Amino acid sequence: MDKQKLIVVTGGAGFIGSHLCERLVKDGHKVISLDNYFTGSRDNHVPGVEYREGHTKDIEKLIPETPDIVYHLGEYSRVEKSLEEPALVWDLNKDGTFGVVEFWRKKGGKLVYAGSSTKFGDGGLGRMQSPYAWSKASNTELIRNYGAWYGLPYAITYFYNVYGPGERAGTYGTVIEIFRQKVLAGEPLEVTSPGTQKRNFTHVDDIIDGLILVGEDGIGDDFGIGDEKAYSIIEVAQMFGKEIVMKPAAAGNRMGSDIDTSKVQALGWTPKKHLKEYIRETFGA
Repeated sequence: MDKQKLIVVTGGAGFIGSHLCERLVKDGHKVISLDNYFTGSRDNHVPGVEYREGHTKDIEKLIPETPDIVYHLGEYSRVEKSLEEPALVWDLNKDGTFGVVEFWRKKGGKLVYAGSSTKFGDGGLGRMQSPYAWSKASNTELIRNYGAWYGLPYAITYFYNVYGPGERAGTYGTVIEIFRQKVLAGEPLEVTSPGTQKRNFTHVDDIIDGLILVGEDGIGDDFGIGDEKAYSIIEVAQMFGKEIVMKPAAAGNRMGSDIDTSKVQALGWTPKKHLKEYIRETFGA
């Protein structure tokens, strides 16, 4: 991005959003974050970013400006937990994203959407395995349709199990940070059965590199951003070198995911950091 742009980041106080905001400010852009702080944190605020608190369905009222790019990252993002709270998923991912696409239709500019790689899991069956997965998959169709109906530029990205500084644990946490917290507490690592379910893990810095490239030059769907090396969850737990206990199988827990990074690699992207090295360097495992 050569000249200064006005860029909106939904979910800008979250894990990935805060890293993106930091990079965009560093690159000289004016950045507005819109976050409802459901999982975001004020501890993630970045100097130079303007923070506005609220729901994405109210984006038109909260952001009267006309941005050049909207990075839409601010959605509900847990698979198994979504089975317990479908109404919340609908509110954040369907009502919220409809607000964003209507904002995009009226304001113009480019929309970069953070889709979910769950829709590629288990040969495409993953898209129907949880309210979260279905909401995200159907949102990619909504965005493609808006792009076609109204002649609007967009790009849809897919992240693969992002890890790195600023991850959160707990109910809405990510597996690497959950394991890390268990290690710090001297507790065994809990792995959901069967443990052979495979995932791709991608460092947040590599995700941000990909998002910047897609924001600049990506057009259309299928921008997978992920390390193509897959590990089973039991293999990941073993990397920490600590005691492991197995938990019962859980609904919505897909066994695998397909990954295609060809479109983002064509823009010049390649992952620079890898999970084994990160765990060894960060945790001494």
